[in-house]
Amino acid sequence: MGKADLHIHTRVSDGMASVSQVLEYVEHRTDLDVVAITDHEDAGGGLRARELAAKRGYRFDVIVGAEVTTMQGHVIGLFLETTPASFRRVESTIEMIHNQGGLAVAPHPLSWLTRSISSRTLNRLARQDGPRFDAIELASPSPAALRTRERAVRLNNEVWRLPAIGSSDAHHLGHIATGWTEFEGSSSDAVRDAMRSGQTTARMSVYPSMREIGFARLAAGLAWGYSATPRKMLRRRI
Repeated sequence: MGKADLHIHTRVSDGMASVSQVLEYVEHRTDLDVVAITDHEDAGGGLRARELAAKRGYRFDVIVGAEVTTMQGHVIGLFLETTPASFRRVESTIEMIHNQGGLAVAPHPLSWLTRSISSRTLNRLARQDGPRFDAIELASPSPAALRTRERAVRLNNEVWRLPAIGSSDAHHLGHIATGWTEFEGSSSDAVRDAMRSGQTTARMSVYPSMREIGFARLAAGLAWGYSATPRKMLRRRI
């Protein structure tokens, strides 16, 4: 079985490590077969990571992604080539992702600690004939995801019935690979096939302690993180 971490941030948005540092960490400190770089409002980090990984001949595959802010909460697009527009309705964002052959994921569902898709929205999408999520993040050790995980797992089993993935939502190097998706195979194409067929298993461990990461580094990460989307929007306007 392969292992994929499908939700990693870099300095391109609110992560604390550069694209190069993230790739080096994955190569030498993890057993991951696939990673997705999912910076806020920007597929540029993933595009850069894919290019750099190919040049350096890393042993793992890179998926280009982005975590996009919609009017109803965050949506992760995987297998992207361009960044979907922000602050649209969730249905519109899912369509933009699907139109470029990507997959749409609901990260840290129901969480009130960060912008997240609510149960009301997930219920509506499950009932309608329009765009739907391709998967839901149900195994992540991030504080945003842990608090609502049990309820999200129950509702997915009973109502939404979406393929479950695991991922770290890593903003620091030590977070990478603490949540992962198991799938048959070892390539990004195999991950895509497993998600589309519902043959994924969501797994997670725990984040390193605050002492291990460093209190000052964590505080800086929070400040950098809360400003990520406003920075992206201001840059686009300029």
